[in-house]
Amino acid sequence: MMTKHFLRLALPLCGLLLTSQVLAAEGDKPLLQEGKKTLFQRVLTTPGCKLGTEAGDDKGPLQPAFSSFYVYQKADINGQSWVKVGPDSYGKTIGWLPQSCTVDWKMQLTLAFTNPANRDRLVFFKDKKSLDDILNAPDPVSVVAPLRAHLKRDGHAEGVLAQEPEYFVDLQKQFYLLPILSGEEVMTESGFYTRLLNVASVSKADPNVKPADDVNQLKGFNASVVFVIDSTISMGPYIDRTKEAVNKIYDKIKQEHLQDQVKFGLVSFRSNTKAVPGLEFTSKIFADPNQVKDGADFLQKVAGLKEAKVSSSLVDEDAYSGVLSAIDNINWSPFGARYIVLITDAGAIDGSNKLSSTGLDAKQLRLEAGNKGIALYTLHLKTPSGKADHAKAEGQYRDLSNFDSTQSNLYQSVDAGDLKAFGQQVDTLAAAITDQVKSAYMGDPAIGSALYSKDDGKKPAPEDKLLEDTALIGHAMQLAWLGKKNDTQAPLVFKAWISDRDLIKQNIPTTDVRVLLTKGQLSDLSDVVSQILQAANEGMISPNKMFERLRTVAATMGADPNQLKQQDNAKINDLGVLGEYLADLPYRSDVLNLDEETWKSWDGLSQEKFIRTLSTKLRYYQKYNADVDRWVELAKGSDPRDRVYPVPLEMMP
Repeated sequence: MMTKHFLRLALPLCGLLLTSQVLAAEGDKPLLQEGKKTLFQRVLTTPGCKLGTEAGDDKGPLQPAFSSFYVYQKADINGQSWVKVGPDSYGKTIGWLPQSCTVDWKMQLTLAFTNPANRDRLVFFKDKKSLDDILNAPDPVSVVAPLRAHLKRDGHAEGVLAQEPEYFVDLQKQFYLLPILSGEEVMTESGFYTRLLNVASVSKADPNVKPADDVNQLKGFNASVVFVIDSTISMGPYIDRTKEAVNKIYDKIKQEHLQDQVKFGLVSFRSNTKAVPGLEFTSKIFADPNQVKDGADFLQKVAGLKEAKVSSSLVDEDAYSGVLSAIDNINWSPFGARYIVLITDAGAIDGSNKLSSTGLDAKQLRLEAGNKGIALYTLHLKTPSGKADHAKAEGQYRDLSNFDSTQSNLYQSVDAGDLKAFGQQVDTLAAAITDQVKSAYMGDPAIGSALYSKDDGKKPAPEDKLLEDTALIGHAMQLAWLGKKNDTQAPLVFKAWISDRDLIKQNIPTTDVRVLLTKGQLSDLSDVVSQILQAANEGMISPNKMFERLRTVAATMGADPNQLKQQDNAKINDLGVLGEYLADLPYRSDVLNLDEETWKSWDGLSQEKFIRTLSTKLRYYQKYNADVDRWVELAKGSDPRDRVYPVPLEMMP
């Protein structure tokens, strides 16, 4: 029997009872949500909703489904409830809607589909019971297999409203709204925690878009591989071997007439040049794949790359600088398949270190790569001289090389820095990517299927794992490419129930949660996180000072001083320093749940780790604020201050 744990995502949908004939907001602000001091009431329109000039007017223009509006006033006319709405929270109203054609949107949460390359397509069910029956089944396959057979044969199945598109829909390129209305967390019969979510879905369907021929479209599929290589002392042989590998693969590309389909580039990194000027550069692009003509041209462009003549000031190097340079300073848009291959024998300088040029850590860089659809491999050379640093560096690079779309980890170690083994891995990777592009160009519809799937109980060779991972990722990138070419959109459904995990492979997520924050909310969040960081730094000197400082901050924000004194071991969330929009988010937060007793019990390393993690998130909020391309207008004609940024849930404090 499945045990359930209620998760406060949002209250179940229900009409708000009117306590009087007319309920209006004060001044020019929308109505507040019940029990909240800062969160306004919002609604989403359903298909067929008409906007009237006054309450009771049902002759107005039809509104696009799932338009997002703030509620400024409510009225009851002849037994029917109406809401006066506006596109933003700054006093602009545009008319009245029947409340019956709207749904309450308690929290600004939306979902983004993960890439479906390593799982089945997500199914939108009419009711929650259909999902319960599957997740309660001792053998989910026995229930799901017939359902999918019906969908494949007939295009529909009993209890199913829609399916996720076959191709990947990239939220970064084409924003779609998949808001969470309510939900709960359950443990499945197979022992996995999953969330059952009541969602609404809308996209702008273009009836003129026709299904395309996958094989013909894949003829345009191409790839870019950018090596990001450490060029500090001791790296000379590996630099030369990488050049050799690229030259060999370019010879093959020429023979296969794929010069326009596969491009290689190279970025090199060292460390902070202010600390050691003799290093010459922190990171530098030697070969931009968009500008490389052939193998000879590549070799000419990288001819000047040699290992440094002086040592860096730290054991770690600024690997993140090289990776970020490749992500931000190379134009990836012309390429369907996008790969970075990091090669280093040292750990990476942490973002919190004063010698870091990026201020970012592995998790943030992984998200940046993911935003551009880049898979990030690491070939970690475990040379004898760096033995003391190996474990820490491996942890960093495993985090960096998680490819979230397929749940693959693209970290590879090269024991003892063996040059021959390293060369084999570089050759294998470059050849596998090239063969994928060739197959697509030749119209092979089976590309992306695992090349090596043997299960003989033996640990796979590094080259075999590289081939398996690269095949799977190649499939994911083709789905993204075809999705972009076909302008694939989220399915048009109204309300439905979904699982945020695959129905069969229940360890694989089908969706990621994004928190839609306005500029003001993001600014407030940055300010408060800064205050928490200052308090934490003081608390490292004197453990009692952290929560004393936070109580002072809470009091300046309007919290009752007497109530704060009564909370002897309050959690940070209970102090009221963070916004109400964080209170009901569907995740377990290390920051919000931290209490004074736990903080005092931590040793210095644990406290420092907490501070470092929060510091990198703060720097990321600053990056979001400057990212003008991804701020979204949820309602036409709304005030620019109400535009939102889809912040990944894992980046919340």
